[in-house]
Amino acid sequence: MSTFVPTAGRIDRKWHVIDAADHPVGRVASLAAHLLQGKHKGIYTPYIDTGDHVIVVNAAKTRLTGRKEEQKMYRYHSGFDGGLREERAKDVRARHPRRLVEEAVRGMLPKSKMGDAMYRKLNVYEGGDHPHAAQKPVAIAAPK
Repeated sequence: MSTFVPTAGRIDRKWHVIDAADHPVGRVASLAAHLLQGKHKGIYTPYIDTGDHVIVVNAAKTRLTGRKEEQKMYRYHSGFDGGLREERAKDVRARHPRRLVEEAVRGMLPKSKMGDAMYRKLNVYEGGDHPHAAQKPVAIAAPK
């Protein structure tokens, strides 16, 4: 008997919707990363992208626990001397509310080409609407 190894043509990719309203960012991100990697499937293989597509709606209504809204810093660097930019979480939420969820999920995925491919299957929207109704996404309840 040989070991089953999934191939690209045999992977059934489904679509999932996570409503992030009033849920902590980290809990939503960990659920999204779990689905993007395919860890919920019986055919999960660490070196093959077996994950599904994930849609996160109401990203602007997520919450940060504790004092992270004031204390958490997001850092970006241009690559030039003195090019470090820092922004508090409340300022990021005011300008780009989707970025809180996107960066949290990105940090939980593998740091490789396969992680980049998984990240491309993530769709985050600030409000409750999304243009993916034709894919018939299944609603997943985010943990409190």
